Amino acid sequence: MTIESAASCSRSNWSVQIRTILYRFAPLIGTLIFLPLAARAKEVPAQIRVNQVGYETGQSGRAYLMARGRADGSKFSVMDLQGTASSFGTVGAVAGTWSKWNVYVLDFTIAKSGTYSIAVTGEFAAKSPVFKVDTPANLYAVALSNALAFYQNQRDGADFIPSDLRTAAGHLNDKSAKVYQTPETGGREGWQLKSNLVPTGTTIDASGGWWDAGDYLKFVHTASYVMAMMLVGRRDFPNQMGPGSPATDFTNEAKFGLDWLLRMWDDNSHTLYYQVGIGSWASGMENDHSIWRLPQEDDTSHGADARYRYIRNRPVFVADAAGSKISPNLAGRLAGNFALCYQIFHASNPAYANRCLLAAEHVFDLANTRPTGPLLTALPHEFYGETEWQDDLEFAATELHLALRNGSLPEGLPHPDPNFYLDAATSWAYQYIRGRGKDSGVLGVADISSLAHFDLYRALAGQDSNAKLGVTPEELLADLRKTLDHAVDQAGSDVFGFGMPWEGDIAARGLALAVMAREYDFLSKSSTFSGYAQRWMASTLGANAWGVSFIVGDGTTFPHCIHHQVANLVGSKDGQEPILAGAVVEGPQRKAESGAPRGIATCPPNGADPFAEFNDHEATYRDNAKFYSTNETAIDLTAPSFLIFSRWVAGAP
Repeated sequence: MTIESAASCSRSNWSVQIRTILYRFAPLIGTLIFLPLAARAKEVPAQIRVNQVGYETGQSGRAYLMARGRADGSKFSVMDLQGTASSFGTVGAVAGTWSKWNVYVLDFTIAKSGTYSIAVTGEFAAKSPVFKVDTPANLYAVALSNALAFYQNQRDGADFIPSDLRTAAGHLNDKSAKVYQTPETGGREGWQLKSNLVPTGTTIDASGGWWDAGDYLKFVHTASYVMAMMLVGRRDFPNQMGPGSPATDFTNEAKFGLDWLLRMWDDNSHTLYYQVGIGSWASGMENDHSIWRLPQEDDTSHGADARYRYIRNRPVFVADAAGSKISPNLAGRLAGNFALCYQIFHASNPAYANRCLLAAEHVFDLANTRPTGPLLTALPHEFYGETEWQDDLEFAATELHLALRNGSLPEGLPHPDPNFYLDAATSWAYQYIRGRGKDSGVLGVADISSLAHFDLYRALAGQDSNAKLGVTPEELLADLRKTLDHAVDQAGSDVFGFGMPWEGDIAARGLALAVMAREYDFLSKSSTFSGYAQRWMASTLGANAWGVSFIVGDGTTFPHCIHHQVANLVGSKDGQEPILAGAVVEGPQRKAESGAPRGIATCPPNGADPFAEFNDHEATYRDNAKFYSTNETAIDLTAPSFLIFSRWVAGAP
């Protein structure tokens, strides 16, 4: 989360305003810079949008023609590199409009693997970018490798992985970090510090972990969500994310993330530390969001200058006193992560797995099941909003149940009976289903109910049907479908068939909806949402109004100027290597907001805005490093990518 980040932060509808306030009113951040509109690219009569990663051989594919007039009845063909047409079609009736464009659906099927493009002839002649037609394994191999590389480049601490972007370790001082009480925040929007930081007298090892986004903060809130996705993927798809595929084996990366969470949870004293670094502003101090720099500069930043004290020696914030109850959202995700740790490592690293399982049960028992006020997410809370928490406890109890079914268990477990957790999982699922908000349900950092439902459904298989449990498999499936049906309704009113309004984390949400659609079809043994899953994933990979794949390095047209300090300062400005491959950016917003701390490298160098003519009142996209609202990446935004790619290749867990 960089400054922007102040949030990849809040993934709520008002997160953009918070970021804007952060830039606009923080004197140390500098004057907010609003870029003038660059000269528009030369307007062309038609464009073709495709899934730039490609389409499956022998399966129906969909592209879109955007024309500045009526193109009904025009002819189109799908041709290989030699110009041989493999599929023909006629452009049908207009599907809808987007800004000044009429949009038409182009459906086709290619029986032979190869590299192709689509050409439309007539008054609105156009040619698409090239794309592959192949098996899922061949289509998504590079994309999955890119996703792994993204997290490797986000590594903090001594165990960084050298690359063209990373040449030195950063934040080595985190290994001996001072702990502080959570300060009171306030001010105009609640993000300013109202008092000095107060140390607790404790020092911990907070090294490692991933940077949250384009900045260098580290949050248990977002890291625990990423770990849930990564560990589920590593367990369910060993031939895509495990030893079965050495080029995309996430095992070491998953353990790297777990190691950091185990540092942030002290199982001996039962103390949770939830954040490293500070992005809030106060007079007389620099913070993570006020300067743009490389991570290796921080440990000695500006010598003894007191204004940079929290850059050199980053504060760690404690959730509460040792043994206190834990906010249930964090307790649930942490306990679930540690239970998954046991499931994955109990054979290869039993001592580590046993440590995880003990920690999982301890954290679960400390969950505050009667929370009042905002759930604990980050400091300040405005960085990330979250209201649901029963889903997190359902997830934790489900994974603990599955872990305890593995056989040999460590001594000293508070609850060794797997049925204890099955009862808890179904109870929390019941409460979530009957109490969830109308806008909840979509997989993301604030709601993991679909992950929980999927595993709980499978855990209930073979259980005594007469057992008095909180929910039935049918109720879990119905709740998953409720969210998907809502997405289908939305897709029916969108010219590109997208399942959500074009506002807020749109790229990640397209991937997440595809994950959920595939989950439902697997559990229901149907293909109910198969076509929607394909189109929702494709919307992130280029089949959208802008013709942009919102994943760096995936496809032919992707963001060149992401709001990310290392990528901006070390990477290229034209899409050539080195790039932060695999990074999923925010994507289009109803209103694109800009701003940056001092030190950012101008990108694009000429201020061009080649996508301006494709913007609509519904959404705007800017490929510009200063536009954090559309072009920042984050670890939580990227997480659905590796899960959908693995699921698409494997077909089933």
